[in-house]
Amino acid sequence: MIDDFKQRFNLGEDFVVVADSGLMNADNLRLLRDAKYKYVIGARIKSEKEGVKEEILSWEKKSGDFYEYKRENGERLIVGYSEVRAKKDAYNRSRGVERLRKAYGSGRLTKDQVNKRGYNKFLEISKDVQVFISAEKIAEDEKWDGLKGYVTSTKLAADEVVAQYHGLWVVERAFRVSKGTLEMRPMFHFTERRMEAHVCICFVAYKVYKELERIIASTGIEMSVDKVLDIARTVTTIRVNMPHNHEFYTKTLFLSEQQKAIKPLFDLANFEED
Repeated sequence: MIDDFKQRFNLGEDFVVVADSGLMNADNLRLLRDAKYKYVIGARIKSEKEGVKEEILSWEKKSGDFYEYKRENGERLIVGYSEVRAKKDAYNRSRGVERLRKAYGSGRLTKDQVNKRGYNKFLEISKDVQVFISAEKIAEDEKWDGLKGYVTSTKLAADEVVAQYHGLWVVERAFRVSKGTLEMRPMFHFTERRMEAHVCICFVAYKVYKELERIIASTGIEMSVDKVLDIARTVTTIRVNMPHNHEFYTKTLFLSEQQKAIKPLFDLANFEED
């Protein structure tokens, strides 16, 4: 797919693949290296060798600082710390452990749930085959709060590597908007033409959403697309057929302050229609 993408758009040597760690397994990374592609990939720092993990945990945790570790294959492992991320990690873990404690108290935990999925990684089985929550595992996990790793084959500065990786939020948001606001759903199609049509409709729907987002920003309305759509549904338009000349009289009513705030969008639509 990457080969085809690079060839079709005639991309040069500055082309860099940026991907989440969940997308790039060992085989995919090997293919990238063999093809001599530059890349920035999210790193699984908790899965590094013991010596590397010890070195990472020995670094001073200071927001905005980045540390580098040079691998034997030439890759750079960049690790950054964020106080905001640390608080988020701690909060998410406390919620996950609290759910485990409730399940533990009700006796719903079984040995089948002792796995590495989510916060189940904090569960252990004692010698008498009893499932319990491991305080040792929780304490070990706390050491990694706020730390995030990136693997790259580029010579970009550490802060630029992180900035490029964080650009993935645009893709992730596109999926959330598509599945959430636009309520796109998989469809069972059996011909190539219908499949292409379905993909096209989904793409056009998202394009319309993004265009509305752009117009809202350009008109200075400080609202999200979802908020504007919710308010727009409450706006009433009256259309009257005049009995004498049979002409139609149309009036859109903007009554509340919120409705008045989005009136420029309706004025713009009427202007373009004229």
